[in-house]
Amino acid sequence: MPRLTATFRTDLTSVPAFFSWLVPKTGNHLPATLLHDGLIHPPGDPTYVSTESHVVRRVEADRVLRDAMADAGTALVRRWLVWSAVTTVTMLDGGGTGWTKSRAWYHRLVAALTVVLILALGVLATLDLFDIRIPFNPTQLWMGDRTWFVEIVNGLSAAIAIPLLLARLFWGKDLWIAGAVVGVSLSVLLHVTVAVLAITGLYQLVERFTRSVTSDGVPGREAGHPVRRTRPCQCRTCVASAGTELRVLLR
Repeated sequence: MPRLTATFRTDLTSVPAFFSWLVPKTGNHLPATLLHDGLIHPPGDPTYVSTESHVVRRVEADRVLRDAMADAGTALVRRWLVWSAVTTVTMLDGGGTGWTKSRAWYHRLVAALTVVLILALGVLATLDLFDIRIPFNPTQLWMGDRTWFVEIVNGLSAAIAIPLLLARLFWGKDLWIAGAVVGVSLSVLLHVTVAVLAITGLYQLVERFTRSVTSDGVPGREAGHPVRRTRPCQCRTCVASAGTELRVLLR
């Protein structure tokens, strides 16, 4: 594990930077994610066959990830979030699942349309909440012309009910829980995600600006000011000391 160790690479937990506040790249779930990366490697043939000839396809590898996170002590909500997100990616990709071409396309379309529909409804409901009228923006039945508090309660209720309904109807009996978790999380956390994206974008702009006023992208080095580089000591005592420290760290 993995089958091809020479080409195996991992980015730890595959989480976009703006979602790392919710699911960090490291933690007690990391061994399970590394196991999952090994099961679906290489990307062109993500079907693992054990030494006892047990075939583990990608959907089964996703379940192994969920169970391994439970064994590692990952919190219930976090491991179901991770499993649901990974399962959605599996549906969008379709590789290594053993599905027929028609079934793979069905799952791909269902996952993509669910995400797009939830995002669209979330944006339209937000505009309705603030009474912002734009063309082709019909008033949602659950929002209407009500008080601000009632519209928030109704919007939150719809953000839970609609993804649950879509997942139960279209995601299938084996994957509908993943669709429900992804849908509800996306709809409820939509505004938080937008805020985090805005802050992340602002940070990236500031970072790019600060790099533009430095030379060669070296932090703390202003243009025209050389950086002193100190060569490490090469005497026997210092080399032996460094080797001892390295061996202690590797134990």
